[in-house]
Amino acid sequence: MLEEHTIGNGAMLNAYPDSIGSNLADIVKMLNMPEFENAFSYFYILPTFFNSDLDRGFSIIDYNLNKQLVSQADLKALNELNIKLKFDIVLNHLSVASPQFKDLLKNGEQSEYKDFFINWNAFWEGFGEMGDDGIIIPKEEFLDKLFMRKSGLPILKVPFPDGNEKPYWNTFYQKVNEDKSFLGQMDVNAKSELVWEFYEQTLKKISSYGGKILRLDAFAYLHKEIGQSNFFNKPGTWEYLKRIKQISDTYGLILLPEIHAEYGLHLHDEVANEGYYIYDFFLPGLTIHTIENKNSKALLSWAQEIMDNDYKTVNMLGCHDGIPVLDLKGKEVNGVYNKGLLEDVEIESIMNKIMERGGRVKNIYDAAGKKISYYQVNATFFSALGEDKQKLLVARAIQMFMPGIPQVWYLDIFAGKNNYKAADEGGSAGHKEINRTTLTLHDVEEGLKKDIVKNQLELIRLRNTLNAFSGSVKINPSTESEIDILWVNQNNSAQLKVNLQTLAFSINFTEDGINRKIEF
Repeated sequence: MLEEHTIGNGAMLNAYPDSIGSNLADIVKMLNMPEFENAFSYFYILPTFFNSDLDRGFSIIDYNLNKQLVSQADLKALNELNIKLKFDIVLNHLSVASPQFKDLLKNGEQSEYKDFFINWNAFWEGFGEMGDDGIIIPKEEFLDKLFMRKSGLPILKVPFPDGNEKPYWNTFYQKVNEDKSFLGQMDVNAKSELVWEFYEQTLKKISSYGGKILRLDAFAYLHKEIGQSNFFNKPGTWEYLKRIKQISDTYGLILLPEIHAEYGLHLHDEVANEGYYIYDFFLPGLTIHTIENKNSKALLSWAQEIMDNDYKTVNMLGCHDGIPVLDLKGKEVNGVYNKGLLEDVEIESIMNKIMERGGRVKNIYDAAGKKISYYQVNATFFSALGEDKQKLLVARAIQMFMPGIPQVWYLDIFAGKNNYKAADEGGSAGHKEINRTTLTLHDVEEGLKKDIVKNQLELIRLRNTLNAFSGSVKINPSTESEIDILWVNQNNSAQLKVNLQTLAFSINFTEDGINRKIEF
């Protein structure tokens, strides 16, 4: 009998299997340290947990355990710590090194997986003109609608054994070497039943690893149709989501669709209204805005919206990717402009501040290679805050008192700074490496001597253990230079009061009849 499909409000660690030491066993050692006792209820393990070859795990070869980093003993140890696991399934694509794509390369038109991936020319046949390079250029009326994640057409030309090169849909990363060897994340064709059989096998496997939460990476790109943007096509995306949910329900997995889009599009509303958990990609930028401008209005307005609409959220400050900024924007929809959570000038101010402090930027392009929007800023959250320890502590306190499940990036716990060397040496996706520094167990031991680390862990442990956080939350009246958030569960309560002018804050809580106050 499967347990009820619900998750609690405890804190969630977020890391790669080798973010600490050299493998998942070293993270287990860290979690067994006394300082980490009762700090986390969940662990989001990034997909180098599986076999992959590009984009730090998000180019999946297969969903078997990456035995260089992970063992069954590690999973057993995490279960003994009562830590539930969250994993990714990358719905939109697989690696060129996947068994399915290798079979296609080997057998061509005779491959069982001929329709598993998307031949660009076959998709657009009759809706564009063949170019001199053998690639169909879609008609302008279709091309203009496409939502791009990189400059140029989203394709990778693949050499087949017969000497022909064929373009395959490749929304995200690719790497082509001078010797013509290549890597790439090849979009799958969700109109193929073999793809859905693969999804079912994958969810069964993830459940067997102890997975409870399943993050749907890049799901909004999966449904593709002539004449649509091919980002959250409707109703096709909803139909695919419902089909995935039917499978996930079978294996007791809770779905967390991952979507980056402007607030003004209100896609988060649509996803939440269908009963799914959503990522609170708005919190990182709002928190920086709040601290830097000493003004809580926008942040608390968003918190109130979460409560009013009963959104089920997972939030974060830092993460394996960047600090979202596109998400905060307004958007014109059907001739009507929907306001964002911040004005464009306020968003630009956040970006500029982080860039001045050493951040890197990632943009979005149209089919002609013209930049049409900024996407995210890459930096550690500590560096984004000017490496100010009190600001980081205030940010963590805000996160712990926000509605939703707080997801904590491992490097932020240790007040990690921008890693410029890794960013410079990281190639086309190097901007992300600025916030992925691997820590040794010695680094952990030394970090645990520092107040900024000990104080954050105290805040995280409070969130993870106090009964108040299993109750209801409300925003108490305050000035715009203050924050006052109260959680109540029967006779248990926890209250955060922040003075944004001084960045001093206090937490008052009552647990089992005992009152306590902590000041920072």
